[in-house]
Amino acid sequence: MSTQLIASHRENAEIYHGDAICKQKSMELLEELNLPKGLLPLNDVVECGYNRQTGFVWLIQKKKCEHYFKKIGRQVSYGTEVTAFVENRRNKKMTGVKSKELLIWITLSEMLIEDPSSGQITFKTPTGLGRSFPVSAFEVEAK
Repeated sequence: MSTQLIASHRENAEIYHGDAICKQKSMELLEELNLPKGLLPLNDVVECGYNRQTGFVWLIQKKKCEHYFKKIGRQVSYGTEVTAFVENRRNKKMTGVKSKELLIWITLSEMLIEDPSSGQITFKTPTGLGRSFPVSAFEVEAK
């Protein structure tokens, strides 16, 4: 499904290939959107694209990966294709991202910072249920 969505948004999109440039461009985009730069800790990214007209973004990696966000104690899974429609402080209609709650993987469909002064970012499921965490938990971790 997401492959077809990506194909439909390729025209007029900025498209990059290779892990290094894709990581750099995804960080630049997160910064441009006023979102924390550590939200997409992906590995072996082969392609990324951004169609500014439609607000559609995609990242394709060689294999799915999981990342543990220490500050909130949450495991997050990123599929081989991660897509979203983006706007300032918000990713919506996301695909390819899941968070582990207790023993269950929950699909995430939206992330947003409603009030920047709150220091909170909210993640929502397709059903509209959401949970907020400190934005600081998603900053790039020093290695």
